[in-house]
Amino acid sequence: MSELAGLPADFYWGVATSAYQIEGAHDEDGRTPSIWDTYCRRPGAVVNGENGDVACDHYYRMPADVAMIASLGVDRYRFSVSWPRVQPGGRGPVNPAGMDFYSRLVDTLLEAGVAPWLTLYHWDLPQELEDAGGWPERDTAHRFAEYAELVHDALGDRVSTWTTLNEPWCSAMLGYDVGRHAPGRTDFADAMRAVHHLLLGHGLAARSLRSRGVTDLGITLNLGVSTPASADPRDVDAARRADGLGTRIYLDPLVHGRYPEDVLADIAARGAALPVHEGDLEVISTPLDVVGVNYYSSHVVKATDDPAAPEVVPTGRPVTHMGWEIVPERFTELLLRLHRDYGVPMAITENGAAFEDSADPSGFVDDADRVEYFRTHVAAVAEAVRGGADVRGYFAWSLMDNFEWAYGYEKRFGIVRVDYETQERTLKQSALWFRDLIAELRAVQITSESTS
Repeated sequence: MSELAGLPADFYWGVATSAYQIEGAHDEDGRTPSIWDTYCRRPGAVVNGENGDVACDHYYRMPADVAMIASLGVDRYRFSVSWPRVQPGGRGPVNPAGMDFYSRLVDTLLEAGVAPWLTLYHWDLPQELEDAGGWPERDTAHRFAEYAELVHDALGDRVSTWTTLNEPWCSAMLGYDVGRHAPGRTDFADAMRAVHHLLLGHGLAARSLRSRGVTDLGITLNLGVSTPASADPRDVDAARRADGLGTRIYLDPLVHGRYPEDVLADIAARGAALPVHEGDLEVISTPLDVVGVNYYSSHVVKATDDPAAPEVVPTGRPVTHMGWEIVPERFTELLLRLHRDYGVPMAITENGAAFEDSADPSGFVDDADRVEYFRTHVAAVAEAVRGGADVRGYFAWSLMDNFEWAYGYEKRFGIVRVDYETQERTLKQSALWFRDLIAELRAVQITSESTS
């Protein structure tokens, strides 16, 4: 417990998922296609041609899944709402059958003593909005704000914590620049327009939710540390560029109400621009109550002949099944930097690892490698808190094995194993460890309170 010293008494613990990765029921009860339904049907886009049509069948197994969540002793459950399930096509009225699922989910969580943490957008843009131009089009930001209002109309009386976007970097860069995520487009200028309109959509939704009385409001970003491979000015500049397009292009407008000048210059040098209108940055910088931090790894970067494409240099550290180096000390560094540069309250909304799990005949996985990943990264959070970072909670990614985007079902991040043929769930050793950690910390807190 000494390595976790400093975590506040009200520090909360949770597990996280996203709609398309677990729900299934892709064309039932009025749900229309998202960009991921379409992308998964593109030949060669996803490993083994797999998709989220069934995924973990959570849409029908939700009550049992919530009971499983509660058995872990967590305080909160972070989930996302499927936009095309509750507002088919991304326009018009709410779909009552789709919204009813989330209403039942929220009620079931509350009855189980688990607080819902709702994310409005985890990458499942309605296909009709992509057909109209997608996130590179300004209108999509306004459609998102309207969707946020529909969800709040239905759930705002029972959900207190609202997150607008999950990882806009992935939506913009993987979706519109390099094409490894839906919708699979490859146009840097479109990606830059998407960055701004994602942030504008966040701001418009945030303003609307604020006007409705929401007092626990945030956005979730995937972040890491970019370290230059050497003191060579070219490598230093490569790290600056990576940090600019990975971190500062989001947090500077969100917190400071401006885009970084060096990043704007880098973008212009590549023939692109951010389509900022008067008043946009004021909207985007609507005050936040929490910034969600998703952390998996960090990178050492080296310059190449193409300034826009630095080389990631392996350092010999152990890697996960994703090939990502395990560097928990950079997690501490990141959180301290975010505290220093942005001064915002934070929650770790995703942290975890995929490993090549091996199940015994009962389905149990003794995933000591994942346990060690969690142990060192939770300790890294505690170290950052001792250093002054305002981190208020931690969510393990993921609750269960699920559809891992372009990797299909090949990569397993879950602390619960899913047998995709039978849909049987089995708690892995990491789930038992996480459950016991939470219980032990609570026991320590109760003892401390009783003796103070």
